[in-house]
Amino acid sequence: MKIGVISDTHIPRRAKALPAFVFEAFRGVDLILHAGDLLSEDVVTDLETIAPVYAVAGNNDSFGIYEKYGDRRIVEVGNKKIGLTHGYGHNKTCLNAYAEFLKDDVDCIVFGHSHVPYNEIMERVLLFNPGSPTDRRFQPKFSLGILYVDTSIKGEILYFD
Repeated sequence: MKIGVISDTHIPRRAKALPAFVFEAFRGVDLILHAGDLLSEDVVTDLETIAPVYAVAGNNDSFGIYEKYGDRRIVEVGNKKIGLTHGYGHNKTCLNAYAEFLKDDVDCIVFGHSHVPYNEIMERVLLFNPGSPTDRRFQPKFSLGILYVDTSIKGEILYFD
């Protein structure tokens, strides 16, 4: 299964709409995970034109988005469990995300918040942050990600100008 992963879209604050490369990169995915800081539910509506979407709220999202999506969830894909959260904190966002799912026996944790792409395994769990397609902060390029799920989970970060 091929899963599109996106976070920190910050629409309309950082962009009026999702960039065209998001739709191109996600063509053919089976599912999309959004790790928060949507700011507008239009992001989910737009992504749903590609594939079903699971989203969580981030620290910049409204109470309405938080009420609808929550701030963490576990998505089961085949026999794999993926923890989905926005993340928090100023340092080591990956460790904060990891700690959120310590008791949940997940195979992968998707998080955002830092806008810094991350694709590393810790204690047999893939920690995956796709970065941001609209607000690269101090990163050289915009980014998003793809997860490939079969007997294992592998992540790929895609970069765009």
